[in-house]
Amino acid sequence: MTLAFSSSAATVAVASAAVTSSARVPLTPLVCPTLRGFVSFGLTAKKLPLRSHGGAVRAISELVEDEESVVAATSSFHDAEETTPSELNHSRTFLDARTEQDLISGIRKEKEAGTLPPNVASGMEELYWNYKNAVLSSGASRADETVLSNMSLAFDRMLLGVEHPYTFNPYHKAIREPFDYFHFVHTYIRPLIDFENSYAGNVPIFSELEDKIRQGHNIVLISNHQSEADPAVISLLLEAQCPYIGENIKCVAGDRVITDPLCKPFSMGRNLICVYSKNHMNDDPELLDMKRKANTRSLKEMATLLRSGSQLIWIAPSGGRDRPNPSTGEWFPAPFDPSSVDNMRRLVEHSGTPGHIYPMSLLCYDIMPPPPKVEKEIGERRLVGFHGTGVSVAPEISFSDVTADCNNPNEAKEAYSQALYKSVNEQYTTLNSAIKKRRGIEASISTVSLSQPWNKSLRYTISGTKVRKYTSKPLPDERKKHKTLIIQRWAEDFREIVIAEFKHFVSQIEIVMGCKTRNKGRMVRKLRAPLVQEMVEVKAQIL
Repeated sequence: MTLAFSSSAATVAVASAAVTSSARVPLTPLVCPTLRGFVSFGLTAKKLPLRSHGGAVRAISELVEDEESVVAATSSFHDAEETTPSELNHSRTFLDARTEQDLISGIRKEKEAGTLPPNVASGMEELYWNYKNAVLSSGASRADETVLSNMSLAFDRMLLGVEHPYTFNPYHKAIREPFDYFHFVHTYIRPLIDFENSYAGNVPIFSELEDKIRQGHNIVLISNHQSEADPAVISLLLEAQCPYIGENIKCVAGDRVITDPLCKPFSMGRNLICVYSKNHMNDDPELLDMKRKANTRSLKEMATLLRSGSQLIWIAPSGGRDRPNPSTGEWFPAPFDPSSVDNMRRLVEHSGTPGHIYPMSLLCYDIMPPPPKVEKEIGERRLVGFHGTGVSVAPEISFSDVTADCNNPNEAKEAYSQALYKSVNEQYTTLNSAIKKRRGIEASISTVSLSQPWNKSLRYTISGTKVRKYTSKPLPDERKKHKTLIIQRWAEDFREIVIAEFKHFVSQIEIVMGCKTRNKGRMVRKLRAPLVQEMVEVKAQIL
């Protein structure tokens, strides 16, 4: 296996690390027991996606002010894990920070005390300034508070990881209790994404994936790999319509992300199948045999998962992150390793469960660009930026269809890998045109339909043409030539809107039912009102 994913750098205010995975209904703290180690939430009228959740630093302190309150809150859920002594007893240096100076001096204090190694301390300080510059460049309101609150908690998690190192199993499940690392990562990454200049390609196919997974099928996404933020970008761009994908995707991840102290807290929030990347297999010849055996164990874990069905696995067969062309500076998906693709195909086919392989493309290198070249040493510099991002998926590619005319297994293996890479590259070119060349929705082509699921006015496209606010007035040429087709597509769009809104409503109801409050009925009515109103408005506009 080959992917070297990692979700690096630093994260989230507890207060804003929301319970909801939806980008459309942000939530604010209520005074009631916690959910997944965080506070329960009530509704506000704001619309997402927000570039940042802001949140005063005081909110963090209040949430963790008393270790006993954390234990009591998490114990209210029958499946919550006990808070460990290490969690309760470690230093509060960063949680107690109230200013930027408190954070920086806290790093130096822990370094002088011998808790933080010098290289980790310097990496944390550099990360702070890079993250601050990126978030401030977004122009979001209260960006300075977002930086302070997110970095306070990020540094706290990093310090805890140094004090009490966490060991990853070959298959690691995202840690959601008593501390929710999944939302912790998202709240850190969200302010770095320019949602106005971000796009998702072929969203209905992502919905199709969800349906197949729920039916017990296995799905493998063959993709390029751009940055340590890739998994969070996938989740955040799809959370408005396909939140299940973000929460359940399993990433084939290289050893760098489970050993680097600045990465580990963010890796703890993802579902990982841990392997040694081919790019680093020979870094230390004495460890080669150990790495091979470890990869064999991870392959067995993956095979076991696939046999159980309903798995969503993401792998980058290139063996690591994309790099720019040294001569032109242009970014492009790194070539796939045909053997890695073939290994995944055979695992899927021999699982005894229906399986499907889809090509997926990512464009997000600017928010966390990798080093220009592959580095052997752990502890790369963490550059951070505020930029547009993109994710796209294409229809399933069948091995038998692609290799029907091949004469031998090696030729078939190469042909299938190339077919997947060609699709990924085509999608990447479309995303690049939309984001980097600023063509937006108009960059859509016949095989890649771009949209912004988090943005109502650009949620759907018809033949690559924007349909603003579900308007019932298509362009004149479309009205004359394709009136019947357009009406049919509107009907399909309306069905998708209803399904998306209902899924969102159900997910919020589940959250409300998990809260211990006497106001459940009122909260449900507040959730239902926007749903009903929107359905009436959309139906009236389309008809």
